[in-house]
This record gives sequence, C-alpha cells and structure tokens, in this order.
Amino acid sequence: MAAGIIRLVLVNLACSTICGNLVSGYRSFSIDYTNNCFLKDEKPFRFISGSIHYSRIPQYYWQDRLVKMYMTGLNAIQVYVPWNFHETVQGVYNFTGDRDLEHFLDLANKTGLLVILRPGPYICAEWEMGGLPAWLLQKPNIILRSADTDYLQAVSNWFGVLLPKIRPWLYINGGNIITVQVENEYGSYFACDYNYLRHLRALFRFFLGEDVVLFTTDGNTDRELTCGTLEGLYATVDFGTNNNVTEAFQRQRRFEPRGPLVNSEFYTGWLDHWGDQHAGVDAQKVSRMLAEMLTMGANVNMYMFEGGTNFGYWNGADHDTRFRSVVTSYDYDAPLSEAGDPTQKLLAIRDVIKQFRDIPPGPMPPATPKFAYGFVKLTKVGDLSSLLNTFSPLGPVKSHYPLMFEEMKQLYGYMLYRTMLPRDLSQPTPLISPLNGVHDRAYVSVNGVYQGLLERDIVLVMNITGKQGHTVDVLVENMGRVNFGSKINDYKGLLSNLILGIDVLTDWRIYPLDIDGAIAGGWPHSGGRSFLTPQDQCRSGPAFYTGTLQPNGIAWDTFLKLKDWVKGQVWINGMNLGRYWPARGPQQTLYVPGPLLSTTMPNIITVLELEGAPAHQQVLFMDRPQLNVTAGKS
Repeated sequence: MAAGIIRLVLVNLACSTICGNLVSGYRSFSIDYTNNCFLKDEKPFRFISGSIHYSRIPQYYWQDRLVKMYMTGLNAIQVYVPWNFHETVQGVYNFTGDRDLEHFLDLANKTGLLVILRPGPYICAEWEMGGLPAWLLQKPNIILRSADTDYLQAVSNWFGVLLPKIRPWLYINGGNIITVQVENEYGSYFACDYNYLRHLRALFRFFLGEDVVLFTTDGNTDRELTCGTLEGLYATVDFGTNNNVTEAFQRQRRFEPRGPLVNSEFYTGWLDHWGDQHAGVDAQKVSRMLAEMLTMGANVNMYMFEGGTNFGYWNGADHDTRFRSVVTSYDYDAPLSEAGDPTQKLLAIRDVIKQFRDIPPGPMPPATPKFAYGFVKLTKVGDLSSLLNTFSPLGPVKSHYPLMFEEMKQLYGYMLYRTMLPRDLSQPTPLISPLNGVHDRAYVSVNGVYQGLLERDIVLVMNITGKQGHTVDVLVENMGRVNFGSKINDYKGLLSNLILGIDVLTDWRIYPLDIDGAIAGGWPHSGGRSFLTPQDQCRSGPAFYTGTLQPNGIAWDTFLKLKDWVKGQVWINGMNLGRYWPARGPQQTLYVPGPLLSTTMPNIITVLELEGAPAHQQVLFMDRPQLNVTAGKS
C-alpha cells in the first residue's frame, strides 16, 4: 500500500518536472535585495524546508522519507555532506550505496524537492568530529577550521573531488540545489579566521561559479555572526522555540540589512546524550513559531525533519564541562520519527504550511510496518582477549609507552593495550589515569579476570590485584569524537601513561581491532567455535555473544532491546547497528531497518558486551522504540 502511494506520487512528479523543464529553458536563482526575497526564475520565492541526513538513513528508505516530506508541503530539503563519511581513509573516496550523494539528490529532484546543500567541510550535526575525518589528527599540532597549511591542503583536495560532483546539480545548471553553505556555524569556533573563510569562498566560486547563492549560518548572537560571516556570503541565523522571532531576525538584519529573512535551523526537537533525560520540543510551540515566521515572509528550514540513526561509530560528542557522548538514535523528536513514521508534530506542521502554500493532494504515506519478533537466545562465543588472532591477525605493535588510536591508524571502535604487572599486588592497588588520558572508556582485566573500568572525566582511578607477570588488558573504546566547540581535536585511546601505585606501566603490546571487518566477513559463523568451560561462560568483561533470528516470511522494521545487558555494540547480518547502554539510558532500543533482515535465511545477531552479560542471555525484538527511559529504569 505504502509503496503504491509513493510510486503514484513519483510518476506525477516526474511528469510535471519534465514538462516544466521543457517549457522553462533558462533557470536562475538569486537574491532580490530590493524586495527582500529570493528570486527563482526571476519570480519571488520562499522556501519551507526540512533537514534530512542521507548518512543516517539506509539508501532503501531515502525515497520513502523524501515523499513524506514533500507530502507535508515542503518545497525544499536541507542536506549535510559529512566529509569523513566519504573519505574515511585519506585519498580513498566512496560515493556508492548509502554514500551515493548524487542518487540522493536525484531522488529529491524527482520527488519535487529543491535542495539547500551544506557541504562543510565542517558540519557539526552531532556527527563524529563534526564530519571532519579523524586522519587529519595524524598531523601533529594541526589547527582545524583555520588557515593552517595542512588543513587547507586537505580541504582543497576534498573539495576538488566533491564540488565538481555538485556543480551539475545546481539549479542554475538544471539540477535542484538552490543555495550552498560555506562552512557551518563558524562564529561558534574560537579561531575566527577570516583568511580561512576567504579560502573557502574562493574554492566554492572556482568550482561552482559566480552565480550560485552562497550563504553562512550562525547562532543568534553578535559574536557568532561577527566571526561567522564574510562579504559575498549571505548571512543567515538559526534559533528555536525558546527565542524571540522578532529579535532574532533583527540580529540578522544588522548583518544583512536587505535580503530575505532566513532561519536556517529552526529546532523541531533536540539531541540526546547518554545519561541525559530524553529531549523533546512541544509540537504546539513548533507550529506556533513556524506560523509566526512564515507570516513575516521568512524562509524556514526545520532541523531536523527526520533525524535517523547514528549507525556504527558515527555519533559525535560534546565537551562543555565534561565529555558527553551522543546516543545511537538521532530521533531528535522530529516530525518524522527515527524509523520515518509521521508524527502528530508533522500533522501540526502540515496544517500550518497549508495556510501559506498549496500542499500536494493525496494521502500521507503511512508508517512502515513494524513487527515484534520476540525473544532470541544468545550464546557466548568467547572473551575478546581470546579472539585477538581473529580481530588483529597481524599481531600487536610494541611500544614502550601507549600510542593513541590516530598513531596506530585505527580511527574508530576499539583497541586493546596489553602489558604485565611489574610486581605482586596482594592488596587492591590504585590504577590511575593522572592526566585524564583515557579517551574515552577503558575496560581493565588481569589474567582474564575483569576488574573494572576507567572513564574519561568521571572515573580516573580504580583498584586492581594480581601477581607479578600477570597479563593486564586495557580495552579502550572510542565513544565518538567531539563535534562542536574548541575541543574537536579529540584524540582517542590512552593519551598518557597509566600509573599503578608508584609504577608507570610500560612495555605495551597494542592490538588494533578490526571487529567490523571480521563480522562483515562472516565471523563468528564462518569460523570454528572454541569450547568454553563453565568458568568461561560466567566470566565478566568484554566478550562476544551470538544468536539467530529465524525468518518467518516477514522482514519489517523492528526495535532491539537488550534488557539487563550493560553496554556494548550490536551487529545484525554484518551491519553495525550502533551502541547500546541501557544501564545509563535514556535510549533502550536500537532501530533495525526491515530490509536488513532476510525472510529466508537465519539473521545473525552478534553482540559485544563490554562489562557483563545477564544470566539469561537473550535479546528482545519489539514493534516500538523506547527512547525515553531514565538511567537505572527500564
């Protein structure tokens, strides 16, 4: 039913788009400074837009989400391009599958949606390192988002690949991109480097031409707009329901006395960090302020319209008073849910838009079907420390002192540090991270016995016992790099020495762990199983568990709950769904897209539990999410 509705809408849209192109010929998009508006093909134009991140939605659902946005009455979407999503390894570019940006732009075009493109190079977006690739940190003392020579060279190389792909999609060239942002909220950054902005402006003009509308977006303060704006880039603002609309646009007017009013990020919701209360913004507040802005003739982009999911290791983090990692779900309390379902907030927004422009006739495509598959039993495969040959087949790197993730060229996930106890510890002895050098969480075992953890900004000391020569394993987890502010140079791993009592621990063997590669290659089902003793089965600490969800002819969206599990990572059929941490909350379930599941073959579930599995090693597939359970409750 849903697919039929979407096909009918797309057929009608394709016909109208083709006919329009045949009749129109010359296309233009510009700013009318006399009448304070945009001009599209020389006629006044106002966008009502919503943000959607293709990087947070599997490709097979792009069309579904775009049609729902179109049927709400939007005439545009706003899109970030995460640099690190496309150039994870320096010099290796990926624009295929879920990274096929041009296919996404084409789908939006066929759906009848214009595009406001925000290609960075920095995007923030609660995305890992704000979209900047972590390999930049392999250059010592690099100053990100500045005229630093190494940084500018990397940006120039990247834009030399990206922007030529974008140019044919500009509206003036027959595509659907009407405006392009230069950098992102630069006024929030400490550098305030106008030479950097000038360099970016020159790159955009060189690759995209002189006629495209370039703009900046900054927070609603004088300082942010002062450092984030530059002549030749149209200055816009962002603000949410807690701001006064008139005052916010008056601030934009101080920097752009003439031209269209633009709120580039009108916040329909907000993000969650692990350990926080679930965030939300009242639908009536959103619809009331949207109506107020549209009445003023303003252009509005709603951030987010659908948030999606931080699959894998793509979540970012904040560091104001302390390090706080963003949860896996990016539901954002947005008008379309994490699973793309229309909400009451969406209906309220559509009712507002109806008052200002004609919205497409016909029904809103329904929510994708959901299914509660029930409980699945898991069995233990083995402790992580016993599987190093699988995840690190080349063996360890030896170093007198610890090396960071970036030095080891392992940028995401997990890395294991191993050394020996220098003396007998018959009494509990403090293991200390004196310089807060654990980035971000370290799980400590002695001779295979889990003894506790160290956590950045929170737990800097723990006690261990053991005998001289016993093996000390420190598994360090990268919980996502800081995506906003002055601390985006966020190195991972052991950044400084660990001190045991009076001893500095040295002579490390460091194992980079390619867990994702092994699982994508079919492990653990492709490899032999080792026999586990009852003692092995009950042991706490980092370990792997697996099970299968048997097909029953249905491959619908579902939500995975790991009740009584503590913290870890989940893969299904080789896809990294993201992190779980029900012990801290508020997120309790992980979104599982239906097309990921097979209807005919067993669906393989792999869990890395970092602290301790429950006595009943099972997981539950539900037909609805749980995103708002406070820590300690479920």
